Parts: sequence; C-alpha cells; structure tokens
Amino acid sequence: MPTYTAPIADQVFVLEEMLGVSRQDVPGYGDMDRDTLTAILEEAGKVASEVMAPLNAVGDTQGCVLENGVVRTPDGFKAAFDAVREGGWTALDCDPEYGGQGLPYVVATAVGEQFSAANMAFNMYQGLTHGAYSAIHAHGTDDQKATYLPKMVTCEWTGTMNLTEPHCGTDLGLMRTKAVPQEDGTYKVTGQKIFISAGDHDMSENVIHLVLAKIPGGPDGIKGVSLFIVPKFIVEDGQPGARNSVSVGKLEEKMGIHGNATCVMNYDEATGYLLGEEHKGMRAMFTMMNEARVGVGLQGYAQAEVAYQNALIYAKDRLQGRDVTGAKNPDGPADPLIVHPDIRRNLLDQKSFVEGARAFAYWGASLIDRAHRCEDKAADGLVSLMTPVVKGFLTDKGFEMATQAQQVYGGHGYIEEWGMSQFARDARIAMIYEGANGVQALDLVGRKLAQDGGKHVMAFFAQVTDFIKETKGRSEAFDKDFREPLKAASKDLQAAGMYFMQNGMKNPNAALSGSYDFMHLMGHVCLGLMWAKMAVTAEDKLAEGTGDADFYKTKIATGRYYMARQLPMTTTHLRRIESGADPVMSLDAEQF
Repeated sequence: MPTYTAPIADQVFVLEEMLGVSRQDVPGYGDMDRDTLTAILEEAGKVASEVMAPLNAVGDTQGCVLENGVVRTPDGFKAAFDAVREGGWTALDCDPEYGGQGLPYVVATAVGEQFSAANMAFNMYQGLTHGAYSAIHAHGTDDQKATYLPKMVTCEWTGTMNLTEPHCGTDLGLMRTKAVPQEDGTYKVTGQKIFISAGDHDMSENVIHLVLAKIPGGPDGIKGVSLFIVPKFIVEDGQPGARNSVSVGKLEEKMGIHGNATCVMNYDEATGYLLGEEHKGMRAMFTMMNEARVGVGLQGYAQAEVAYQNALIYAKDRLQGRDVTGAKNPDGPADPLIVHPDIRRNLLDQKSFVEGARAFAYWGASLIDRAHRCEDKAADGLVSLMTPVVKGFLTDKGFEMATQAQQVYGGHGYIEEWGMSQFARDARIAMIYEGANGVQALDLVGRKLAQDGGKHVMAFFAQVTDFIKETKGRSEAFDKDFREPLKAASKDLQAAGMYFMQNGMKNPNAALSGSYDFMHLMGHVCLGLMWAKMAVTAEDKLAEGTGDADFYKTKIATGRYYMARQLPMTTTHLRRIESGADPVMSLDAEQF
C-alpha cells in the first residue's frame, strides 16, 4: 500500500526562508515564525499520514453507495471526518467571528497540500465546504452568515456548488434550472444539476447547496443567472428541520476520486434563499470558483508529490539491471533502479516540478492574503491573472508526473494492488473540473492578459525583469544555471504576448489557437522564477553556514535540473504560438 509523509522541511523552506512569511507586513503573518509553522505542519502531517492516507485505497476500492436516498461513504470516512473537524483543521483560515481560527490563507494552503496528497477524495468534502463558506461570507446577509457559517466552519454542515446541468457545462447561460419568487421572500428552485461533488453523504448533519438558477423574467443568458442557498434540511432555530425538496438522482461512476460522492441533484420546488443580488449570481459564484481553481491546482501537484514519494521508495528498493559504469550493489543480484539515468531523469522531472509548483502555489496564496488582508488591488489583479495558470498548468503537469511515477514501477505500476494507478486516476479529474484546462487557457489569453488595460501581466513581466536585473553578477554559476535560462524564457513569454497583440485583433483565432501553449509557457516561466528565487535563498543559507547544507545543495541541484531540462520548453511553445491559426483551423469539420 502506498504511504505519504508530509514534506515539512520543503514546506517550511518555501514559507519561511523563500517567502519570508513572518517578515512580511501582512496582518497575521508576524505570528507565523518558523517554530509556529513547523508545529502546525507537523500536527497536520500526522493527521494526513495516520488518519487520511490509510483510507485513500479504502475510498478507491469501496466508493460511495446510494441507499434509500442517502449516500453512504466508505468505511472509516465518518470517523476520520469527525477527527479532522474536532482537531479544528476545517476552521484554519476562517473568520473568528464565526468560530474560525483566522490563520493566513497561505498556512491553510500548506495544510491543504498535505491533506490533498494523503487523500484527495476525502479532503474534497471540507474543501468544497470552505468554498461555499467563502461565497456566503462575501455575499450573504448578516442573517445568512449567522445562520450557516458557524456550522460550516466546523463542517458540522458541509457545502457544495451546483453549476453544471446535463445540457450545458461551461456555457452556464444555457441553464434551465429556475427559481420562482414566493411571497415570503424565498424561492422555489426546480431543476437538475450534475457532477456535484460531495452532493450528499452521511458525515454531516446538513448539506448547504449553492445553486445557480434563473429567475423567470430576468435577462437572457448568463446575465440572468442568480445564486441561491438551498439547504438539504431547512434550518429552524439554528438546527436542521424539515427535509427540503432536494434529492440525489444517482451517483456517477467515475475514473477516480471514488471516495467522493459525485451526485446528480434533483430540485423539485425546493426552498431556496437568494445569495447576493438578483441576476448577479456569477459574481457570487466566482468567489467560490476562483478559490476552487486555486485549490484544484494544489490537488494537481499534491497527487504528483505523493506519487513521487512512492516511486522514489520503489526506485531505491527494486533491484533491476546493473549500472553501466560499474555495479553499485556488488553483493546483490542487481543494482537498484535509481542507478539508471532514465529513472533519475524520470524522478527529477517529478521532484523539480513538485517543488517548483509548491513555491508557485504558496506565492499565489500569499498574494491572496495580501489582497484580502491589506486590500492590495495590485496583488488581487496578479492573483486573478495567475489563477488559470495555477489551475491549468499545475494540473496538466501534475497528472503527467503522476503517470511518470507509475512508469517507474514498470508492470507493477499497472497493477491495482500497488496503488499507483489511483494517483493517476485521481489526478486526471483536476484537469477537467472547475473549468476544463482549455477554458483556463482561453480565460488567460482572452480575458486576463487584457484585464485593466494589461497592467497585471505587465506587472508580472516587471517582477521577472527586476529580479533578473537585481541578481546580475551574483555568481558565475547562478548566472549560467538560473539567471540566463530565466531571462531567455521570459523573452519567449514577452514575444508570445507581442504576437497576440499584433495578430489577435485582426484574427482572434490566431490568439486562441495558441492559448494552451501560452498557458504552459507562462507556467514554465512562473516555475523558473520560483526556482531562481529558491536558488538565491539556498545560496544565501549556504553562505551563512547555518542549517542543513545538504538540503540547500540539493535544492540548488534540483532547480538547476528544471532550468536546464524543463524551462527550455518555452521556446517550443513560442514556436507553436507563432505558427498562428492556419495549422489549427485548416480542416473543415467534415474533414476530421
């Protein structure tokens, strides 16, 4: 059975040494010194490895079952969920006014990485609840907040998001679910929603659904969509009361995340309560969607992390062949797999991606903290720009790395009892839900680059350029291994942006045909920037002569690998972008 160990040293390195969380001027960060961060992550790591990880295979093999209208979760899930709730882990960054602990989002992100790596399907129950909590916190009335948030913070009540319908996925303007106003100010919600993660289960007293629906007579399309709170049980005097007219039609049979209940939800004149303004449902829902997209990006690299951990153990233990330069295990029948260059390439692909992705995700989380806690509009704009990159690039590469980890096992990786296929199957959904990655790329190129006159992407370019200037002449090795590769990659990114500016207005397909490549190009530059910053931090620590020298040397070597072997992909992506729309659009539909 696969195992999971929280990578606490790597997490603290990014949080405390690279980002300098405790030294930032963000309210609440000053309390997050090394000892505090380490203590939180160590305790979370115990929960992840001892409570969640042992149930990962259980959830995969048993799945959820619909019995007499009630969803039953796999054996052990409810006891584990109770343990997580009672430990306060669901309340980390929630508002203290409603029972939360008020910790920074970046700390909750680090804990979330551990929990997602240990058991992605299980962690989704609380993750979706947090998203629903955030939407109500941002857009609800005082009464709605008082009614729902305290129980959602503790996950005594859980939450969902209901967007997709059988006939429409991304194009929500086509939805048919309707909400008819009632004299008492409530609405009768009728319709069907599909692919609803954690739509029902036996681990909480109530499920608070956030449902997109149209009020009759409203504007056509997406402008006529509103958001409603539709509880499984009507809340009466702060407690679950009468059963609402909402039911589970069926559970979807899926490729992965079997431990999470993916439901078809039927609403038959269910009582709903308007959240936010009429016909402004997408604005309220995107509070939840944007948070969810960052969380899904985290899922992508978290699955790569746990898959890498197990592939590394196997590569060190499995004896297969001899090192071409001479036996490394002369007393045994063969050498361990890890002596072979192609196995090392495979493992370093994984290691360099995961550690770069972690730094990127935590940096993004710190920007979210700055945006919310300091009302920093520049940080908010930069996060908005980066969200499709976090979601799209990290999940694409996370799945790729999970399959590469499976490859290390050879034939055993294809056999279920070894557990590696679950990581690949679970990681696969992250590329699809919360907006398929092709949509993320379109959002990045079609909306985010031009947002606020393009000032956010220009601010990112400036950050990269300033870093390159500031580190000039730092050392010959740094210039050669980090600074120059980053400089070349950033030029590719700027050239791609210039191509869109020069050609996109004349032929929108010229930009949209290259959008996916641009998302990956930008993702590589982001990870290249993170690796260059981590190398600076590691070099400084080595110069100080404090800490674990081998740890810092390993960081630099891993980063050097990424800059040499992965970052040059920016040139390939640029060439594809510059090929324009013709190669993509040349065939008529009938010719496919």
